[in-house]
Amino acid sequence: MSFYDQIFENNKKWLASKKVNNKQFFAKLAEGQSPDFLYIGCSDSRVTAEELMGAEAGQVFVHRNIANVVSTIDLSAMSVIEYAVTHLKVKHIVVCGHYHCGGVKAAMVPQDLGLLNPWIRNIRDVYRLHKESLDSITDEEQRYQRLVELNVEEQAFNVLKTAAVQKSVLATGFPKIHGWVFDVGTGELLDQHIDFSKKLNNMKEVYNLAE
Repeated sequence: MSFYDQIFENNKKWLASKKVNNKQFFAKLAEGQSPDFLYIGCSDSRVTAEELMGAEAGQVFVHRNIANVVSTIDLSAMSVIEYAVTHLKVKHIVVCGHYHCGGVKAAMVPQDLGLLNPWIRNIRDVYRLHKESLDSITDEEQRYQRLVELNVEEQAFNVLKTAAVQKSVLATGFPKIHGWVFDVGTGELLDQHIDFSKKLNNMKEVYNLAE
């Protein structure tokens, strides 16, 4: 049996397993969603949001793209954030990167990537902002991992720059913004413990949209 055909067999097993403990599982699921989390992550096939979080259907609103980029001119990402904050009233927004990210690796190599150029440029801009500290790391693998971490920080900061997020935080104190890194080699999920409110306060004159 091909993997394509196996998918539908897997679905039947998954469906049955959900009904074992709760026969109304799918009926309840159809009533609507009220997730506390918006997860913005990488499209990499090794990094699946719900699985690495141990989350169930309905608990996490998910947006994924190459290298977990949050660009203000990306209508898809901006629409997801707007919907999650304004309509779903999420309490947390997570930007999650991962070590061994192909998109971040591509940004470290000076080459023409065709259609990917404008997208990867977002990550190259992160490198430019932190060039001095990154270039001081002599080990290439460690520099690569550090760029993954810095990309998470900058993309999460981009989330905080949006008007929907700022207005919601001012009114309710939520959502909280988080930067995570998933270590593909160990399976560990790492919270970067970044104080995004402090970062915004330091740049309030430029990015404040809520007052």
